[in-house]
Amino acid sequence: MLVAGLMFACMGVLVKIGATQFSSNELVFYRSLFSLLIVYAMLHRAKVRLSTRHWQGHLWRGLSGTVAMLLFFYCITVLPLATAITLNYTSSLFISALTVLVLKEKFHIPLSSALVIGFVGVVLLLHPTLEQEQFAGGLLGLASGFLAAIALLNVRQLGVLGEPGMRVVFYFNLIATVASGAWMLQDTLHPLAFADLPLLIAIGASATVAQLAMTRAYRIGQTLVVGSLAYSTIVFSALFGLLFWQETLSASAWFGIALIIASSMLSLRLAPTNTEVSK
Repeated sequence: MLVAGLMFACMGVLVKIGATQFSSNELVFYRSLFSLLIVYAMLHRAKVRLSTRHWQGHLWRGLSGTVAMLLFFYCITVLPLATAITLNYTSSLFISALTVLVLKEKFHIPLSSALVIGFVGVVLLLHPTLEQEQFAGGLLGLASGFLAAIALLNVRQLGVLGEPGMRVVFYFNLIATVASGAWMLQDTLHPLAFADLPLLIAIGASATVAQLAMTRAYRIGQTLVVGSLAYSTIVFSALFGLLFWQETLSASAWFGIALIIASSMLSLRLAPTNTEVSK
């Protein structure tokens, strides 16, 4: 999980660097395209078939995940790296809330308290930490967390249906490539030079390695420990942001981040689960 956390942070750094030349839509396209090629090669080697009867689940996972990634990449370009990643990681809070709604159970006091604490952390992180012109980006980052939660719920349901993890990742990248490519064509395209390929390939490779490492961590490790270490991405991102862009966060922002991490871990432990939504 520490490897996954480091690789996700590296992807954020590469996206922020690439944003000086490409739009966030283009970066999503190239990230998805190169990830698609890498995963396809792995599927071919492992002899995992691409045929599936659960195309609707893959479609909803792909669309929600693609929009979440578009918003997330945009936020990386306009917000401090640690802030953008923390807002995206509010997906854990939304998953807990959505799980209760899916299971039609009542919010009990401990879970409700955990969710309230988490969103108090969001308020502290968004205001007054962000400049007024960055506040809209902060709200979009929160939206990326909500859509990421929906995508993760779809992943859980596909897992219950017996879909292999690599097949889920393949179809997500396929849908993301097509959808972001179509969206990208509606805007001005920036020229692609051969010298840009290492950066763009690195974005796709770091994202793929992170996904595979995270999947293995959850499969062989203790869920609570692995879930805790997932938030190492925020620490790595804060260090990278300070190193490369001299990004510093206020004490209230760090307190907000701490509340979000603590409440996310607590809410995931308290939220009800069953076979319909479990990993």
